[in-house]
Amino acid sequence: MIFASKKRKREIESSLADMSHKQGQTREVISRLVRNKLGMVGFVIVCILLVLTIFAGLFTKYTVNAQNFTVKFNYPGAGHIFGTDHLGRDLWTRLLYGGRISLMISVIAVAISLGIGIILGSISGYFGKKSDTIIMRAMDILMAVPALLLAIVISAALGTGPVNTALAIAISGIPPSTRMMRSTVMSIKDNEFVEAAVATGSSHLRVMFRHILPNTLAPLIVVSSLSIGGNIMAISALSFIGLGVQPPTAEWGSILADGRAYIRDFYPIILFPSLFIALSMFGFNLLGDALRDALDPKLKD
Repeated sequence: MIFASKKRKREIESSLADMSHKQGQTREVISRLVRNKLGMVGFVIVCILLVLTIFAGLFTKYTVNAQNFTVKFNYPGAGHIFGTDHLGRDLWTRLLYGGRISLMISVIAVAISLGIGIILGSISGYFGKKSDTIIMRAMDILMAVPALLLAIVISAALGTGPVNTALAIAISGIPPSTRMMRSTVMSIKDNEFVEAAVATGSSHLRVMFRHILPNTLAPLIVVSSLSIGGNIMAISALSFIGLGVQPPTAEWGSILADGRAYIRDFYPIILFPSLFIALSMFGFNLLGDALRDALDPKLKD
């Protein structure tokens, strides 16, 4: 009984020490992230975009598809801060609600591509041999086609709409996610703590979920942040050429497509959607770079 209580005490002390160590690492990462000025700029941009799009109804008095032909092609002013389009719809309102669609599709696409990439990359990197060869050759075939072109082909085959657009972007994002996960798993599986787990009789599934996957969170967070910005651009491109979100649904690319015919005569319908797309990509890329620097122990000051 005394021996058991001492053993339990040592286990509790070890758990407390691990928790304290992890909290210290978290504080260090946050501190490094806060000290990165460009990263904070990206963080602020992303937060502002998220607040504006998620709570769009609080920042406008108009409905997204309300038409008023008496005020069409109004330039920015007191009544319409970004002006109105060819149907008299408020551009500020459409950009806010359109950003919600763009961000939602982008996040869904990242979740799908990373989810599949984690599974395939983990199997390929951990087991190797035939499974690695088969998975990597399949990824090589997909990567032989440029990502945007692959998304266009898939979108043309599946059809238009938010769901199909998310699937098209997600499928084109699977190869880089799989390769990233494979290389990360391969760098981790030869560590001593993994070898010790295998030596003590832990199953492959337990080793993967208990010891390997938790150590891949840092690169996954970075890739997710960087991918969201790139996906927004791809979604807008698909909508612009008519293979993504279709009118009258507001989305930044479809708003640009609506204004294509008036690009020489009415600048707001092209300028403001382009600014929103550029700012979102800029913000997420800055934040992703800052997260990479903060989470990479090799880049410590």
